[in-house]
Amino acid sequence: MESEEPMAKKAKKKRRYSKSSGSDVKSEMRRYKKGTAKSGRGGKGGKVKSKKQAIAIGLSKARKKGKKVPKKKK
Repeated sequence: MESEEPMAKKAKKKRRYSKSSGSDVKSEMRRYKKGTAKSGRGGKGGKVKSKKQAIAIGLSKARKKGKKVPKKKK
């Protein structure tokens, strides 16, 4: 019988975020649920209509503050 070698799995890299960037996303989600979250420059845009959009805005704000957030996927 042949000895079976364990298949070498390519470890998928986990995206790392800082705890403070998570709090930025949390506060943006709170604003979204309240109905006060706005998109666009200076909040002059329209209402945020989806959870994904609110999360993206929160991450964007964290990036601008210089917190540890992975680069955008292209």
